[in-house]
Order: sequence, then structure tokens, then C-alpha cells
Amino acid sequence: MRQVHPPARLLMGPGPVDADPRVLRAMAAPLVGQFDPFMTDTMTEAMVLWRTVWDTANEQTLLVDGTSRAGIEAALVSLLEPGERVLVPVFGRFGHLLAEIGARAGAEVHTIETEWGTVFDPGQIEDAVRRVRPRVVAVVHGDTSTTMAQPLADLGRIAHEHDALLYVDATATLGGNPFHTDEWGVDAATAGLQKCLGGPSGSAPVTLSPAAVAAIERRRHVEAGIRTADDVAPHGEPIRSNYLDLAQIMEYWGPRRLNHHTEATSMLYAARECARLLVAEGMATATGRHARHGAAMLAGVRGLGLEVFGDVAHKMHNVVAVRIPDGVDGDAVRGALLDDFGIEIGTSFGPLHGVVWRIGTMGFNARRDAVLTTLAALEHELRRAGFATEPGGGVTAALAVYEEASP
Repeated sequence: MRQVHPPARLLMGPGPVDADPRVLRAMAAPLVGQFDPFMTDTMTEAMVLWRTVWDTANEQTLLVDGTSRAGIEAALVSLLEPGERVLVPVFGRFGHLLAEIGARAGAEVHTIETEWGTVFDPGQIEDAVRRVRPRVVAVVHGDTSTTMAQPLADLGRIAHEHDALLYVDATATLGGNPFHTDEWGVDAATAGLQKCLGGPSGSAPVTLSPAAVAAIERRRHVEAGIRTADDVAPHGEPIRSNYLDLAQIMEYWGPRRLNHHTEATSMLYAARECARLLVAEGMATATGRHARHGAAMLAGVRGLGLEVFGDVAHKMHNVVAVRIPDGVDGDAVRGALLDDFGIEIGTSFGPLHGVVWRIGTMGFNARRDAVLTTLAALEHELRRAGFATEPGGGVTAALAVYEEASP
């Protein structure tokens, strides 16, 4: 049996992307026991760092062990009691995911939909909230299936005026696009490391407002075997997942350190380092970096003569969708990029599968050399596929963006 030895890749798709080497080095640090003072200190340090990343004062800012989907499911199964209503505005594949997870949690799911490639006006969401009267409004911030970013600034106010909580899936946006948890009135938000945060998949940062914490603690149920006389019975329905029970996870991360599971030590190191690097860079600087390199990639694909999909005014900084030209085999071009250059780009899902390529500029790969190399390689493969494009058009257009952005 061979040793694991992955090929060299430049991951320029919609995620995952190449992890920052400093994060990988952190993951190689020795393991310690889950209640070792170093371990609990590292958990506390991670909470402090992630509050800065989320731009929040929320005490309950922590990590769920698992991919970004584990964070989503933990939030929804912990916030929604069976039979409660959740409203999900759907503008891509991952809105449908929120609706499915809500249904599996036993909630009464209501959706509104808009065409893929567009987002909702806040007034449309407010009208739906008035009609549905949900307990939770659950929305994706940036849906990588369409590359669109839903404006959030008004949604917390809308939810709170109608006695609802606002949950946001920020998997694709956090670290590369502005996200202001407290200012926007976000009650619960979750993410994953594998996109703009510059790490591997496997840890889900979560932040919870006091209102979200109160809703979750009403359903608090401590396991037999570790329960004490002070652990009162839950007032609401017990949370219908043990592993993803945020009431218990908050106790594990809190001063009580109530045993819940064995913390994924190497992923804790990774998540702490992802946050440390972003805080050291500065969140405004990090989002500016993603905006700059995203703008260069956008200009570059247009310089190759490719048509950009969707409402560009609402595009995420960190990924662009381009229509596959007529007569070009999109999967063949993607395969050739991987074989010839070691570069990965993506297609999409559902109605956009085989219709668009999705090209990311995020995390460690939101940098000039990665953008220019990808554009040069894509030009070569487009020519091989019979698509006429101006020689050097992509790189030239991207360089113009960089020159304009230079001081």
C-alpha cells in the first residue's frame, strides 16, 4: 500500500482551496489531552480570535467539529423546535440545503425563490416574514453555486421586528467579504475553513447572539452519566442531535468544560491559526485583498472573451461564474487544466451544471501569481478547444486592474 502523496495542485475552484502553509504547519503540532491546560487555553484563545473575525462581542463564539455543513446543521437543529416555522430565501443550491436541514429537524419549512444569478430585495424577504411569521429566518450569505451574495444589512432588523431570529450560512464569504455580525443583527452564523479562511475543511466556526443562546438553553439537556442535581430538565423539546447539540457544546467550551466529545485537536490548531492570520492581516485588509484579486479575475475572464454569469453587482469577491462558450466541452477543458497545469476550476450544480465554470480567488490563493497563472493556462486550453481569444487578453486585463489598484 502506497504512502499518501497527493499531486501538486493549484485549487482555483469554488472551494476547497489550498490551505495556507502556516495552517498546515500548525496542524502538525503534537496532540495533548482534551483537558490539558494547553488545550483549554487554546480553545479560549480561539474564541477570542474568532470574535474578531466575526466582528462580534458574542461570548458564545466557538467551533463545531465537522465540516461547514456540521455547523449549519448544529445551528438549525439547535434553534428550531419541531413544528416551528423557518423561512428560507433560496437563490441557489445551498438555500435548498438549509430548507432540507430545517425539514429534517422537524421544522415547518417555508421558502421563497428567485432566479439563480439574482438575489432578493430586502422588501421581498420582509413581505414573506410578515406572511409566514417564522421563528427563524435562515439565509445563505454567499451561494457558491451561483456566486451571488445576498445583502444582509436589513435582515436582522426585519427578523427582530417580527420576533424571529436570523441565521446566516457564511461558509463561502467569511474572511473575503465584509461580515458584521453585531451591526447587522445576526443571531447565529456558521462557516467553514476551506474557502476565504485559508484552511482545510473539518472545523465549523460558529457565533451565537444572546437571543440565540437563550433559545438554545431553553432546550438544554445534559446527558445521563454526567448530569448533576443542578442540571434542570429542559423546558422545550430536547435538541434532536447529540453530537450537534449546541447547548452541550457551549458547556464544553465554557468554564464548566462539561465533557461532550473529544475535541479534534489538529483541527482546533488549524482553526486557531486561520483566525490568527486573519486578525494579524486585519479583516478590512483581508476583504480588500479578496476584492482586488477577485476584480482582477473578473476582468481577466472578460479579457479572454468569456461571458460572466449572473448579476455582477451582487457577486461575491472570491468566486466568478463564466459561461462555457458554445461548442466548447467544459469538462474537457477542466480536465486539461488539471492534467497540463495542475489547476482545478469547477463547474456548478443543477441548472448550471455544464453551463458555467466557477473560478475562485480565495484564502491563500487570493494572490496575484495564482490569478495570472490561471488566466494564462485557461487561455491555452481555450485555444486548444477551438475558442478564439485575443493572445494575452486575460493576463493583460488582470494586470490593468492590479496597476490601477497600486498606490
